[in-house]
Amino acid sequence: MLKLPFFKKRPKPVVGFLVAGTQKGGTTALHMWLKKHRQVMMAKRKEVHFFDNEKHDWKSRNYDPYHAYFKPNPRGKLVGEATPIYMYWNGAVRRIFEYNPEMKFVISLRDPVARAYSHWNMERDMKKEKLPFWEALQAEERRARKASPLQTRAFSYLDRGFYARQLTDLWKIFPREQTLVIRSSELMGEPAATLGKVTTFLGIRPFENVEKEVFHARPYVSRISEREREFLKERLAPDIRQLEKLLGWDCSDWLR
Repeated sequence: MLKLPFFKKRPKPVVGFLVAGTQKGGTTALHMWLKKHRQVMMAKRKEVHFFDNEKHDWKSRNYDPYHAYFKPNPRGKLVGEATPIYMYWNGAVRRIFEYNPEMKFVISLRDPVARAYSHWNMERDMKKEKLPFWEALQAEERRARKASPLQTRAFSYLDRGFYARQLTDLWKIFPREQTLVIRSSELMGEPAATLGKVTTFLGIRPFENVEKEVFHARPYVSRISEREREFLKERLAPDIRQLEKLLGWDCSDWLR
């Protein structure tokens, strides 16, 4: 596990947990639920994007810009925020450790094939993506090579779906017990039970009167093709099998 240099004075952290992944995997729903909890104070907005900010002077250890996203906390609430790219972005987890080595992570995972297609639809709606889905998949590696640091935020449709790799990297720095991993399908299908896991993990009271809600659900103008689906499944299958071993999950439905 990573250790802090003894000669650096670490400022007292104010953020105790992160909804850190995955994009298009139920993080908006988690953010909205946690925002309602009386013992929790979430950031003023979802997706603060602090620890993935490559322009910040990380040697300065100045967290004032980060703390500006949070209101004063006179009642001692548990403070958190939701930025799903933290799980994926190179260097973000190490920066989080330097900020707060006791940080807890809530990570919601979605079928990576469905996640990739949803991601592409989002980028298309935002006018960032001009390519059809199949062409975008073929161009992803080339786009990543041109990006810095060898990652692309917008066009990482396939790469963000390698969950086992990302969790393994996270656990090289943080103890596994500081991580709760859930399935987005369970959050949507069984919200009371799933949110119960979240509140237990965070050490706060259970939610009351949990009802099913839909956040950011929108229809697609087209459906993923069989060729696109098979392309993604073939490349994601080894990582999915590794994820099953890591978490003790049955993810066979992701490969159908």
